[in-house]
Amino acid sequence: MVDKKRILVVDDEPDFCSIIQGNLERDGFEVEIAYDGVEGLDKVRQNPPDAIILDVMMPEKDGYEVCRELKNDENFASIPILMLTAVSSLGPSTRYSQYDRIELDADGYLSKPASAEKITASLKGLLNLP
Repeated sequence: MVDKKRILVVDDEPDFCSIIQGNLERDGFEVEIAYDGVEGLDKVRQNPPDAIILDVMMPEKDGYEVCRELKNDENFASIPILMLTAVSSLGPSTRYSQYDRIELDADGYLSKPASAEKITASLKGLLNLP
């Protein structure tokens, strides 16, 4: 990759972040990590990334709130967001599953567990990379 794309991974699971970071860096991406929605928003505002991988269930601010804030801000609305969730639409209803039928502003959406390869492929698709 000639021009390294910067990716912000926002997830409260450090092991998951490490796996995704390693995989993306092997593919030539520059990766930054945030462990909750508030930290993620701060990092976007300080230095906007080329794309965001965003978990749904997190402390402080969940992924839906973060996505909504970014997509409603003209400075950040064009940043592709890939949402990840462990919430199953077949499981019991939670405050997160209520969004299952609502059209999300995210540019992509994957259910966890998603392989690192699938996440990377989805991200490349959002960034129009080979």
